[in-house]
Amino acid sequence: MLDLAIVGGEVIDGTGSPRRRADIGIRQGRIVAVGSLDEPAHRRIDASGEVVTPGFIDVHTHYDAQVAWDPHLTPSPLHGVTTVIGGNCGFTLAPMEEEAAEYLVELLARVEGMPLATLKAGVDIAWKTFHGYLDTVEGNTAVNAGFLVGHSTVRRLVLGEDWRRPASDAEVDAMSRLIDESLAAGALGLSSSWSETHNDAAGDPVPSRYATESELLRLCATLRPHPGTWLEFLPWAVGAFPRERCELMARMSAAAERALNWNLLLVRPDITDDAIASRLLASDLAVAEGGCVFGLALPIPQTLYLNLESGFLFDFDPVWADVIAKPHDEKVRMLRLPEVRQRLESAAKASRGIWYDLERLRFERVEAAAFADVQGVPVAEAARRRGASAFDLLFDVVLADDLRTILMVPPIGDDPDSWRRRMELLDDPRTLVGGSDAGAHLDMSDTFSFFTDFVGTTVRERQLLPLETAVRMVTDDAARAFGLRNRGRIEPGYAADVVVFDESLVRSKPIETRDDLPGNGSRLFAEAEGIDWVLVNGEVIAASGELTESRPGTVLRSGRDTETVLARR
Repeated sequence: MLDLAIVGGEVIDGTGSPRRRADIGIRQGRIVAVGSLDEPAHRRIDASGEVVTPGFIDVHTHYDAQVAWDPHLTPSPLHGVTTVIGGNCGFTLAPMEEEAAEYLVELLARVEGMPLATLKAGVDIAWKTFHGYLDTVEGNTAVNAGFLVGHSTVRRLVLGEDWRRPASDAEVDAMSRLIDESLAAGALGLSSSWSETHNDAAGDPVPSRYATESELLRLCATLRPHPGTWLEFLPWAVGAFPRERCELMARMSAAAERALNWNLLLVRPDITDDAIASRLLASDLAVAEGGCVFGLALPIPQTLYLNLESGFLFDFDPVWADVIAKPHDEKVRMLRLPEVRQRLESAAKASRGIWYDLERLRFERVEAAAFADVQGVPVAEAARRRGASAFDLLFDVVLADDLRTILMVPPIGDDPDSWRRRMELLDDPRTLVGGSDAGAHLDMSDTFSFFTDFVGTTVRERQLLPLETAVRMVTDDAARAFGLRNRGRIEPGYAADVVVFDESLVRSKPIETRDDLPGNGSRLFAEAEGIDWVLVNGEVIAASGELTESRPGTVLRSGRDTETVLARR
């Protein structure tokens, strides 16, 4: 007797093979039959007229904190995501010591855009070890979830408050022991960052940015005895990669004898083919070193929602960072000063960040009635209409809103040539679809919904690739690249992580702001259209856009649920 049968649908199995009409039999959380079923089932799902695929796998999230108050890790499962990987970029909540907790929580709030009040209200840190953290997650998630151990976290624990310097040999040994213990407990690997956009609550570079190359390589070597592990790294933020960063990633992979993935590849007109080639060079160099490096590529144009309260990305420039890092009242005071405004304007005009371009940056949400006319208008255009300086108008509006103004960088790279280049990049073996950042940048980014836009509007309206290929990229490709055992395919013996959707309708619904976080926090949110059933380990966790009470997710532990991967396809 089957527990559940999905009948009448067109199965796209995740491997890229052509779709076929087939029924799916599920028993004890596993797929046991694909084709014609000859067993009765306790429950049947009629998938007639719909597509049945493996659940989508999100390999770059920051759900480490949200899992404490939201076992469904919304909105990901509403978009067909059944497996998430957290602990990226070097920022994790485990291991943990009481002395470091306040700094690390504030760091997570600052660099990953989570309201500090939400973290303080929603997370009760009752663990010290990585094992203890995973035990709190076990049995408490609707989706499958695995987590890396973070370099910045471990470095802060070992070096204490004196972490703004190179570590001694003894300190590197101590960090290695903590990482080794975390990996033995089930951490999926080690994450770190040298990205110049990663600054802590005080505006200082995060702890991992003070690490020497020697420290990084020694920590990477800690992974060797632990099967099913990998490295994640942010080497650089904007523009072409310096060759030495590519060489570093190749050496990191070789030192660990594990694959390394890095974040993030974007395609848009202002990012040249040469700049992209400079980033992909790391993969070629890794092969020569006996390693494996690949980049995560976002499959859709990126939209950014920014503000000067958190100031993320605006603090890319050190002149802006000095202001952004100030407490709220001091920041407000400084933004009123003409000399501060002049310094910020000069720095912005010399910067590479598109978010400083006031011809593009627009007022997305303005609360002050005196500036209602600028909402929805690019800052520079609004200034011309008012006969004002663009930067003065920007700061005047932001101050009138007490820093709550939402500023938007419209999608860049929505032109035909960018889409052509994007599809070519996604087909490159040195890349993997990813980079959602789900659970992070809650006031800034809507990329958590890219799965439904990718398998929906990109395939249906742009017709740039077959649906079978798009599904493969976010299921089997992801599972194989990260060594996830028995996931990513509709195949007997595989976990019954399944999505049933209407390919003629599937898409992300419009982005909205929800005030539903602990501590009265707000976040960007989007539901999905056309996703009718989402199953994890054979249990329904979402039906017709409504979440169920089931929590069948597995905590993915290295070695048990993953296997070692040393090369991409």
